[in-house]
Amino acid sequence: MSNKHPVIVVTGSSGAGTTFVKRAFEHIFRKESINPLIVEGDSYHKYDRTSMKVNVKKQEDLGNNFFSHFGPDANLFNKIEQTFKDYGETGKCDRRYYLHSEEEAAEHNQRLNTDLNPGKFTPWEEVGGGTDLLFYEGLHGTVVTDDVNMAQYGDLKIGVVPSVNLEWIQKIHRDNVERGYSAEETVDTILRRMPDYINYITPQFSQTDINFQRVATVDTSNPFIARDIPTPDESFVVIRFNDLDKTPVNFVYLCNMINGSFMSRRNTIVVPGGKMSLAMEIILYPIIKKMIENK
Repeated sequence: MSNKHPVIVVTGSSGAGTTFVKRAFEHIFRKESINPLIVEGDSYHKYDRTSMKVNVKKQEDLGNNFFSHFGPDANLFNKIEQTFKDYGETGKCDRRYYLHSEEEAAEHNQRLNTDLNPGKFTPWEEVGGGTDLLFYEGLHGTVVTDDVNMAQYGDLKIGVVPSVNLEWIQKIHRDNVERGYSAEETVDTILRRMPDYINYITPQFSQTDINFQRVATVDTSNPFIARDIPTPDESFVVIRFNDLDKTPVNFVYLCNMINGSFMSRRNTIVVPGGKMSLAMEIILYPIIKKMIENK
């Protein structure tokens, strides 16, 4: 951990809603004139889009039907850990981008004078000079195994954890709208990822400082036939604090500020889904402000 060069980690599985949390952080950064170094979890995949498909097929031919982006064999876990360590010690680290779209490819090709297609990675570059903190958002930010311990380098670690059926509904709809996948294709992906989900995604949420878990108040018992994603007003958000000494919060103030909220345990508050952004700003703003002031 580092006081001088803080590392903030937002981690959650595909379709969990980490991008929503990222926007809340960006609003706080703008409000406080904080200059973050943004690091995207997709950039630490081991294989580009084409190579991943080849390796999935290769593993299937070998009888392994569970090779996925969620596990260590398809990611650079050591590189994530090194990134957090380097930034915490020096304020600098290596970064690259995974190009999701034609627009991203065009932007970075112009900047780097390259000719890369969507699905490829940009070259690694040393970055970070002049930034106030590192902000990571992705699948793996607090992984602890026999070989790596990313969690030890995070100064503030946030988990985004919808109930699993809600997570699957969000993923099925997102993959269809953004990527053109059928529900059947997404279900195949969910099944392939399940062992890695259990072994490498879920355990991270015991390492996080604060977890935001959205729970639907409508029937999501069969996520594979759901026609719509439950709206924020059709859900609650369960917010759990791991260590109230590290991330102090005034629960009385929160309950007074957020109508309809209540405490379910001494370290847990439940807020209406539509108030998630407000809750995040009330909770995270003083933590980040203090983090920057203590540099």
